[in-house]
Amino acid sequence: MSIQIFLQGKLLGAREFLASAHSAAPGSDAESVFLGRSCWLGLLSETLPRALLSELGLSKMLLGSSGGMQFLLLLPQEARAQADAFLEAAAAEVETLSGGAVRLLWASTENLGDWVVVRRRLREGMSQRELAREGASGENAFAPFEPAEMPDHTAYFRDELVRPLLDGKVVGWSPETPARVLVGTGKYTWTLGPDADQIPWTRHVALSDDGQHPAGTEGLAARSEGSQTWAVLRGEVDHAGVRFRRAASVEEHIQLSVLYRQFFSGELEVLCSMPEFWRKVTILYCGGDDFAACGSWDALILLARELHRLFRLFAESNLKDFPGAEGKAVSMALELAAEGESLEAVHERAARTLEAAKCSARDSFAVLGRVLEWRQFNGAADLKDTMVKVARESGGSTQFLRELASFYREEVFSPVAVPRKREGELEKPWRLHRRVLRVLPPTRDKDLDRLRGSLIVELVGKNASQVKLRPAGRVALEWARLLTEA
Repeated sequence: MSIQIFLQGKLLGAREFLASAHSAAPGSDAESVFLGRSCWLGLLSETLPRALLSELGLSKMLLGSSGGMQFLLLLPQEARAQADAFLEAAAAEVETLSGGAVRLLWASTENLGDWVVVRRRLREGMSQRELAREGASGENAFAPFEPAEMPDHTAYFRDELVRPLLDGKVVGWSPETPARVLVGTGKYTWTLGPDADQIPWTRHVALSDDGQHPAGTEGLAARSEGSQTWAVLRGEVDHAGVRFRRAASVEEHIQLSVLYRQFFSGELEVLCSMPEFWRKVTILYCGGDDFAACGSWDALILLARELHRLFRLFAESNLKDFPGAEGKAVSMALELAAEGESLEAVHERAARTLEAAKCSARDSFAVLGRVLEWRQFNGAADLKDTMVKVARESGGSTQFLRELASFYREEVFSPVAVPRKREGELEKPWRLHRRVLRVLPPTRDKDLDRLRGSLIVELVGKNASQVKLRPAGRVALEWARLLTEA
């Protein structure tokens, strides 16, 4: 009986590749190129392992997991040399298409021993391949630098991926272009869809008003309620790597990969088909345990809240038998775009914000300048509703929202004069309490007066001598201000 081997592959350098989209195509084409690069990265880890199995004449049942810029295959020992040759050709074109930013690495090992041992051998083999690659590229490190002429592949990402994928349902692969994802053609083709024999692919794109092209960031900003601003939302499962390392068998590893991938691809596709999202949100990327989206800022906040609710139900139902809290929560980060800022710049900023949020708290949401636990964010959403109602029913004035926001800037986040003063605490809190009373609009309406009282309690507490401004209150203030100021 032939010995079987596991082959694992990964795409590295995606973040740097996406961050350089603007330099590759300055101007309006940069957003289409960014979308095309995201599609390529997401689909390449799906088509490559399937094409490898088809080239070797092997059953598609040997595909363990794919997507999220990595894949895992089970192959016969005799196919190792052919698989290496196939992936070497693909790796060379990957570097060509990405200008050297993206690297395809892989490793293989015998299916012998526990999965923990097999996984360690795969990791060591991949590290050795990376070191060998870096050593080969460093042989001429001290030679005079001569910039190489890199071919321009902007047309491929923009014209051959983004536009055809708006309506295309079939992707393919050909040996002449081993690292290209082809739409509607190829030696081997696969259908995009939710079925087991199809490639799961979340490709929702908010279209322009004529329905012919993807809506740009300016168009998405114009569809926002209140402030005409667009944003980028990124999310990632907390400690997913730890959860995968704790997998006791390859079956458990594959089960987790499939569960996460099906959740994000399926739920995002359904959510984005709803009326409040379908014209306001574009999915940039949907991986094995993370995602990225851009769109109207107000729609993305609601999308994040709903997706977190669904993930909590998903974890309670599908991950309850796995011990520990790792991989059972999701953190997200939302970054608003500044005037004139590019999509790749906001995307990169959201990535850094998400990393900082995951370091500070698990199961959190970095939004509007603060990192909140999800239960705090739900409270901020309710407080925002109160603020908006007070603003609109008291004559439509939003001046008091801006003055309330200034309390946080002046009292809490300015340089602290007293060393022992803790963040959020005030030296003379009764002064703030009185200022809040003066800022909130007076009213004789009982309902508004009750809302006014509850708003004061939520912001500064009941006791005028013990005041501590809450981060959730700051988020609610910014949220209400963005909604009420055009």
